[in-house]
Amino acid sequence: MNYDLNKLNKEQQKTSTVAGLKKLLQLIAHEKRILLFALVAILTNSALNLLGPLIIGHTIDKYVQHKDYSGVIRNAILLLCMYLVALFTSFKQTTLMGGVSQRMLFTLRNSIFNKLQQLPVGFFNQNKAGDLISRVNNDTDKLNQFFSQSLMQFIGNISIMIGAGVFLLLINFELGAATLSPAIVILLLTLTLSPWIKRKNALNLKSVGGMSSEIQESLHNFKVIIAFNRRDYFRKRFEKANSDNYKTAIGAGLANNTFIPIYGLFASIAQLIVLAFGIYLISIKQFSIGLLVSYLSYATNFYNPLRQLAALWTNFQLAMAGWDRISQILSLETDLPVLHNGIMETDAAMLEFRNVHFCYDEDKEILHNISFKLEQGKTYALVGPTGGGKTTTASLIARLYDPSKGLVMLGGKDIRTYGPEERSQKIGFILQEPFLFTGTVKENILYGNDLYTDHTNEQLEKVITDANLGSLLASFENGLETTVLSGGDSISLGQKQLIAFMRAVLRNPQLLILDEATANIDTITEKLLSDILNKLPDTTTRVIIAHRLNTIENADEIFFVNSGEVTRAGSLDDAMDMLLQGKRVS
Repeated sequence: MNYDLNKLNKEQQKTSTVAGLKKLLQLIAHEKRILLFALVAILTNSALNLLGPLIIGHTIDKYVQHKDYSGVIRNAILLLCMYLVALFTSFKQTTLMGGVSQRMLFTLRNSIFNKLQQLPVGFFNQNKAGDLISRVNNDTDKLNQFFSQSLMQFIGNISIMIGAGVFLLLINFELGAATLSPAIVILLLTLTLSPWIKRKNALNLKSVGGMSSEIQESLHNFKVIIAFNRRDYFRKRFEKANSDNYKTAIGAGLANNTFIPIYGLFASIAQLIVLAFGIYLISIKQFSIGLLVSYLSYATNFYNPLRQLAALWTNFQLAMAGWDRISQILSLETDLPVLHNGIMETDAAMLEFRNVHFCYDEDKEILHNISFKLEQGKTYALVGPTGGGKTTTASLIARLYDPSKGLVMLGGKDIRTYGPEERSQKIGFILQEPFLFTGTVKENILYGNDLYTDHTNEQLEKVITDANLGSLLASFENGLETTVLSGGDSISLGQKQLIAFMRAVLRNPQLLILDEATANIDTITEKLLSDILNKLPDTTTRVIIAHRLNTIENADEIFFVNSGEVTRAGSLDDAMDMLLQGKRVS
């Protein structure tokens, strides 16, 4: 399945803004009540601000021109009260929407992270970690900024514009129509330029993700950079990523600011129309000075929000570009579904491959029509040249991937019928490069294992000793409380492997896969691990991938894996002959 988000981005560029907005609003559907209160507050604020010019015009015509100062004072007090209420409603809607935006941000980031947890290994092989981090952090923050700062301003400005437009037409329809005519040109320009602005912002967000990926990769491989003295190589790569980000940021910035001068120009044209036409109407006794002042205020109330909408609209386009990148992740589904009502076969092998084919992409098949069985309690070795397919075979056993064709059977059932928790309990997998979390040895050993979470250190040490793992724990200076950093600087690579070994064994798996698990440890410790493997329960099936002969010499059966084929090798000597022949062919 294609999980490449860059390719998906190209396929989904035609998604309409309206469709994207509908999906986004579904995320805050549970906030309807608060959104309604915020909407009432902003509409009240808009109504009060719209009444102001009408009262001012009435005051000029009825009281100022007739020098009735008591009426002026009364209306001034009325306006003050109105504007104080408007201030309160503005503050209220700001606090309400601030809460909504933060809860939405929390929910959205949780949704993305939970979705990432559901996606298979193939997804992470096709996408860079830095870009995913940018989507979780940067793109969600763009949405948060829009909801917390721009959405209600957007609604408020539109309501003021509509109200001002209605007043302009009601006071004098001909003058109102002339005043609003520049807005038609603005609307057409907005509809025409919006898709272009959205594309520019999408490119900028993509380049931010690319730069984040470059930084993450450089920092992760910093030791290699130093060892090979290739700072120049990564410096050039970063400069290219930074340059691409600079160019897309310039393009997005120009696009985002396109509307502001255009809106300003047409707002000025509208005010000139009001003054010219209004003075003419006054000269023919069809208009009053107070109405002209009110009219200018309403024209300002119509076009000033329009100028603000120019900035808000670009924020909206930026938020929607971010939402497109986020929704790409949320719309993905795993290609490793759990099947139901699996039929259990009696007297079946512990694990069986039936005519299995596999390819990472459609162009190249890695495994070709593989069939073999693993019996319970036996030890199997997978040998073969590098790139022959050993790790791919092990990954299919652990269902990190599904076959392109054929079946993998576990305990007499299709492996796809097991849920992730049940499958991981039955199958232990020790990788060649184990990953550890920042914390302690204890926390890493118990990762994903609820059986011993309530144990004290003393109780857990007894469990470890009973499992014949005490000698491994002794390799750590502070035992279970030894500090572990995710970067691995606090402990050696061999110690990391020991933690992964203890973590897998304590789960009591029915099938234990060791993918070059002894590659980074010394010979003495390797002997300890071999003894521990021999003391595992008789029901535990072991699958060992290794290049060291002493690691596989006691295997019950050896499989030779090369060029997508898995064949029984017979004795260790036969396996070595096949391995040497395979290397010569390679």
